Amino acid sequence: MPLHPRDEKALPYRSLLFFGPPGAGKGTLCRFLSLAGGHVHLSSGDIFRGLSSDSPAGKVFHSYAGKGLLVPDEVTIGVWHHYVQELITANRYLPEKQLLLLDGIPRTLKQAGMLDSYVEIIQVVVLEMANVDHLFQRMQKRAQIEKRTDDWDENVLRKRMQVYEKETLGLLSHYPKERIARFNADQRPLEVLRDILDRFASLLSFNG
Repeated sequence: MPLHPRDEKALPYRSLLFFGPPGAGKGTLCRFLSLAGGHVHLSSGDIFRGLSSDSPAGKVFHSYAGKGLLVPDEVTIGVWHHYVQELITANRYLPEKQLLLLDGIPRTLKQAGMLDSYVEIIQVVVLEMANVDHLFQRMQKRAQIEKRTDDWDENVLRKRMQVYEKETLGLLSHYPKERIARFNADQRPLEVLRDILDRFASLLSFNG
């Protein structure tokens, strides 16, 4: 897909990348940071769940997500990039003044390489949870609140954890060690937020 002239001028998009197992709190933290700092939170999960199940991309997503599997890399990056272009066109994302808070993308090394064409990762935030039972409890509670069936089936949850551990954690080797910051996500959400703000308050004050 050719770049819009404005989109091309804005590249690369300055971004913070959030890693963590499903249920670690990436979305909650990113939503707060986007509201408080005026940045743009992009959750690949929210983008895909917003796709019509009748659309070609929607059919692909639902066929994979229902089994706890990853969506193909080309589909993931293509949909993501198209979504960003639409945000820029609608003036809902101003690359010169806002950071992108990336949640759930990239998920594979191939995606990371493809994403490098569009973004500058200035910091990688890794949310770590040693208590797996606590993680499952969080996800099942979220399923009840948000009516997300993919978070209710324990077999699907365990499959997603296996995928995360096998493929996603290996992505950290793609980024410079000095840009990687780890945080204890077994804490209360506000405590995790406190730790992130203590470290990155000045960075998150970026306004172009």
